[in-house]
Amino acid sequence: MPLQDAALEALIEPLLRDPERSAVLLDVDGVLAPIVAQPDDAHMPETTRRPLIEVARRYRTVACVSGRRASDARRIVSLGSIAYLGNHGSEVLRPGATAPVLDRELQAWTRRVQAFMHDAYDEELKRLRVRLEDKEAIAALHWRGVPDEEGAEEAIRAVADRAEASGYKTHWGRKVLEIRPPVRIDKGAGIVSLLREHDHVAAIYVGDDHTDLDAFRGLTELVELGRVGKAVRVGVRSDEGPEELEQEADAMVEGTEGVRELLRALLA
Repeated sequence: MPLQDAALEALIEPLLRDPERSAVLLDVDGVLAPIVAQPDDAHMPETTRRPLIEVARRYRTVACVSGRRASDARRIVSLGSIAYLGNHGSEVLRPGATAPVLDRELQAWTRRVQAFMHDAYDEELKRLRVRLEDKEAIAALHWRGVPDEEGAEEAIRAVADRAEASGYKTHWGRKVLEIRPPVRIDKGAGIVSLLREHDHVAAIYVGDDHTDLDAFRGLTELVELGRVGKAVRVGVRSDEGPEELEQEADAMVEGTEGVRELLRALLA
C-alpha cells in the first residue's frame, strides 16, 4: 500500500531494499495503541497487529520502546517474537524471554524512589484521584481523566518541586509525571544499547511524545558510531503532541492510523 506522504515513502526506501539488515522501532501508547483514559485499557487493534507480525518476520530487529514496563508493553502488543524496551529502555525483554533484563544501576535506586513516593502520595493526591504507577526505580503520577485535571496537575507540580529538591529527576509526559533517579534513563540510551550489538543499514523510529525525542537522538548517535547507516525519525501527530516532535522528525504521520499505513508500506 503506497503512503500518502511521498517524502516518507522515499525515506523508507533503504529499509525496503535490505530488511534483513534493518531495524523497526516503535513506541506503544499513541503509536501502536490509541491513547485511552485508563492506561490499563490500552490495546493494539488487530488491524495493526497483522502488519506488525509481518514486519517482525521480515526485518532483522523489531522492538517496541515504551515508558511502561516491558511486560506491560508486550501485553498490549501481544506479540512474543519481538523485543520490548520497558521503562524508557532501562529494561529489555528479548523475543521469547519470560523476564526482562534490568539495569543494575537503576535497580539500586528502587527502595529510595519507592520510599519517597510513599510519603509524597498523600491524601490530597488520592482525593484528586491521581493514579500512582509503581515501576520499581521509577514512579509515575497520572492525572488523565480525573474529575479535576487542573487541580491534580497543580498538586503534582508541588510533588515535582519536592522531588527535584531531594535530588531526583522529573520527567513530564502527556498528563503524567515521572520521578526518576539521578542516572541516565531515556529511550535513546535504550535503543543505542539494543542496536549497537549489530550493524544495521537502516533503522526507523516512530514516536509521539517528549520521550521519543530522546529516541530520535539515539538514532543520530548510532549513525555517528557507524552502527546504523540511515536513520529515519517519524513523529505521530496528535492534539497533545509536543511542537518539538515535528521540528525534529524527518516526517510525520496522522495518528495510529498513519502508523498502520506505515507498517503496511514497510511490507511493500
